[in-house]
Amino acid sequence: MPQQDGQIFVGASRNPDDSVNKDEFLTLKFGNRHGLVTGATGTGKTVTLQVLAEGFSKAGVPVFCADIKGDLSGVAAKGEPKDFLLKRAEEIGLSPYEFELFPVIFWDLYGEKGHRVRATIAEMGPLLLARLMDASEAQEGVLNIAFKIADENGLALLDLKDLQALLNYMGDHASELSSQFGLISKSSVGSIQRALLVLEQQGAENFFGEPALKISDIMRVSNDGYGQISVLAADKLMMNPRLYATFLLWLLSELFEELPEVGDPEKPKLVFFFDEAHLLFNDAPKVLIERIEQVVRLIRSKGVGVYFVTQNPLDVPETVLAQLGNRVQHALRAYSPREQKAVQTAAETFRPNPAFNCAEVITTLGTGEALVSMLEGKGAPSIVERTLIRPPSGRIGPVTDAERQAVINASPVAGLYDETVDRESAFEILTARARKAAEQDAAKQDSGSAGGRWTLPGFGGDDEKPTSRGRTGYQRETILEAAMKSAARTVATQVGRALVRGILGSLKR
Repeated sequence: MPQQDGQIFVGASRNPDDSVNKDEFLTLKFGNRHGLVTGATGTGKTVTLQVLAEGFSKAGVPVFCADIKGDLSGVAAKGEPKDFLLKRAEEIGLSPYEFELFPVIFWDLYGEKGHRVRATIAEMGPLLLARLMDASEAQEGVLNIAFKIADENGLALLDLKDLQALLNYMGDHASELSSQFGLISKSSVGSIQRALLVLEQQGAENFFGEPALKISDIMRVSNDGYGQISVLAADKLMMNPRLYATFLLWLLSELFEELPEVGDPEKPKLVFFFDEAHLLFNDAPKVLIERIEQVVRLIRSKGVGVYFVTQNPLDVPETVLAQLGNRVQHALRAYSPREQKAVQTAAETFRPNPAFNCAEVITTLGTGEALVSMLEGKGAPSIVERTLIRPPSGRIGPVTDAERQAVINASPVAGLYDETVDRESAFEILTARARKAAEQDAAKQDSGSAGGRWTLPGFGGDDEKPTSRGRTGYQRETILEAAMKSAARTVATQVGRALVRGILGSLKR
């Protein structure tokens, strides 16, 4: 069998006369140098993704990938000896060609086709949340202030209702807070609240909450030494492409913030496949693209390989494209000027092979055939080769509902994420304070007492000027209460963690 230790067999390259040239491998020690799989619809990208995922899993490397069409779920079932698979195996000299199933954990934001996967609003951070909401610059500024208020005052932002409650407070106290944090426009607050309602209607409330996903649960290795393949059911999620892209970007940022530096390990700690990668960059602000490029560049030293899967190499910005060392290019069509440019761009990114013209070959590749260039030697890209991709060992095509449920029931994370936990957070705290303030106002009005001097938010005693009846927000604190809360936060920080945010706004652990 054409397999070597420390390598993943990808396929066999061919000479111009179609004879077998040599075996093509992805070297595991360069697996964290990232990669790119591109090609038009129907050219074999999904099968290539499955082959790479199986190879990493067999080498003991955990894998995370999104299943856009449902086909990737087949990796959880044993493949079947079909004629076209056996023919391809014979063509590339894959002998013996063995079929097997791989350890899979199914995930689903909606909890229908896998274990529920969630993040808290606090973990998401203002930058990614603004991206999800397509917020304006002014609205993003208000979101940043909201997170600062929550972080500094110990208000846990777990789900959408927590953020709504905090925004209500900010709208009610806009003039007071503006003097401390800068202009808070009530119209911007209202726009954000309307955007949150839209997100809720699109199903985003399924994503925000607890228990939040632990990174360690997508980095598991099975008892037989295979890396667990985490498959995210994304067929329904793709109906909200911005949520899909933001979720995967959040997960990437969590990996970046949580994992320690390991340099260049002998094999990756995790490989992350980002399918439909163009959704990540479409209409993304420049600052976000710059930070994505920074994360992709730096996460390599944490042992994480990121592989972008998309139809067109032009979908990925040049600054990110330059970081992707392992490349598989399936066929592209060249009917329009943009497609012709894409073909030329793809051809120019490869180390040339004098045996053929890359730009011409890209448009004539067959299904399951690709131009392949992997890092080799001291990390330099290999000469590009026209390659027949090996057939996978798992099933090509989706598992049945019964098979999927059996995998879910036997999962190592069964029962950990399926039930929603709604602990005390910003919504409950702010609601209780608003109710108490309203009760105090009513009591003062009934007794005929009203404070006659002005106060600042958070200071003043019982003679503090009452707020309007029914107002949502914090109860104004006495100096003693503020000092006690400050001391409590100091102690909590010392025994817990400081609320510090990283490159993409995610909480640092």
